[in-house]
Amino acid sequence: MGKLAVYKYVATMFLVIQMVVSVFTLVGLFGGDVTPVGNAARAISVYMLPLLIAANGVLLLYWLIRRRWLLALIPILTIACCIPYIGTLYQFRFDDPKENTQSGLKIASYNVAMFGRETSGFMAQDILAEMRRQKVDILCMQEYNETSGDKKNSDSYKEYFPYMQTGREDMVIYSRYPITANKTILFEETNNSAMWADIDVNGTEYRVFNVHLETTGINRTLHKAGKLMMQNHEIDNNRLFDAIYGNYMMGMMFRSGQAITIANEKRESDKPVILCGDLNDVPYSFVYNTVKGDMVDGFKECGSGWMYTYRGMQNKPVRIDYIFHEESIEGISYYKTEMTYSDHYPIFMKIAH
Repeated sequence: MGKLAVYKYVATMFLVIQMVVSVFTLVGLFGGDVTPVGNAARAISVYMLPLLIAANGVLLLYWLIRRRWLLALIPILTIACCIPYIGTLYQFRFDDPKENTQSGLKIASYNVAMFGRETSGFMAQDILAEMRRQKVDILCMQEYNETSGDKKNSDSYKEYFPYMQTGREDMVIYSRYPITANKTILFEETNNSAMWADIDVNGTEYRVFNVHLETTGINRTLHKAGKLMMQNHEIDNNRLFDAIYGNYMMGMMFRSGQAITIANEKRESDKPVILCGDLNDVPYSFVYNTVKGDMVDGFKECGSGWMYTYRGMQNKPVRIDYIFHEESIEGISYYKTEMTYSDHYPIFMKIAH
């Protein structure tokens, strides 16, 4: 009787855990539908989705081992609901998109982290060489710094990209095709910014957005918190948590407002839009959903394998850089290369033209 009671207790606990995990997973899937302002818990649940999906997988294995077939349907259905989300991180394709020989317009986006503040121009030159190898037609750079980058290499960059348009000092768009118009988009209470340039590609004009939204600041905050703890061993843990949480939430709210600004700016375009940049946010978040709108996520359309673009967190790959385009544009290939000059990887997309 005692063993039966223990068995029933364990089974009940696993069922409760399963229901909680499934509910939180579904909340996470729709967490990006609401602004983080006033909905912090739902907004943060999006960031937990990879762990929640993994937890469903473990529970599914448990139910299968226990041969509880009906209960196994719960994690199966939960994971099935997550397939569109999983598609933003991994795509099953057997062809190598980089080997695609179909002609088209090649776009690249790269947060170059101010070239590591390296003043000799070596990094900028090597990045240019990579863009040549990849046959890039339009290059959007974030955290650009012309003092350490193009200023010392302007002739070599202009040789390959005859047209160049800067936004704020940290934003630039290089193009092999004429730039006919441009605009700089400034955000309030932050140094981040965005810009767009109208580019005439053999008679067809595209409006190319280059976007860099507010950083999470989590690494910087944790570093400061660590120093504070070393200096004051009696620091209040609640105050420390509030400081970290408050900083992270502040970044989320800034990005949300900036995403709305970009979405409004896109709606005013009378030309097909291609949007590149560092959103500093994950897929399915409010920022991702707002900026993308009814556009196409290039990776989901024609990418392959795992897609992660931020390399600043060891063994914790995160996708925060994107290329979106309007539905009228057809994507051919989408991929990244693992250049190590920045804490981001450059991403590339070829579209039919």
